[in-house]
Amino acid sequence: MRYSKLLLILMMILSWITIPFVGKASIKRFLPAALFMAFIVRVVNFIAKKRKWWWWYEKIHHSVSGSFPFVWGSFFVGSLWVLKFTYGNFMKFMGLNLAVDSIFTYVIEPYLQKFGIASLVRMKKIQLMYVFTVLAFLLYGFQLVKEKVFLKNISYENN
Repeated sequence: MRYSKLLLILMMILSWITIPFVGKASIKRFLPAALFMAFIVRVVNFIAKKRKWWWWYEKIHHSVSGSFPFVWGSFFVGSLWVLKFTYGNFMKFMGLNLAVDSIFTYVIEPYLQKFGIASLVRMKKIQLMYVFTVLAFLLYGFQLVKEKVFLKNISYENN
């Protein structure tokens, strides 16, 4: 499609425009988890490419996959927002993740396919939801461990 590159770039830019509204304290608190999530999603995309779970047809540049705006836009910034609003309440976290992941899987993914950006190949939508659920557990778990270790280090420094 003619405007698919523009659409991908716009999605990334719009995600990053919201960063100042997350707040400096929340960015500082949740940045390591968001970076971890971006790294893990990048690894999952690598595995998905090898196993043909899904395919990105559009590229931003000849050497930059169409997954780049999702990894460093939607997933990265989305991780910050989800943690900001729900961290500390696991059920709320999982509920919001389920809602966002469902919207992506059942609403946005068909449009990505329609516009020739990406599509599921050897993976069903419910399997994609399982992948997103595992990613959500990893995100929350990383933040939980990070805060436990960080709080432990602070208590040692204060003694």
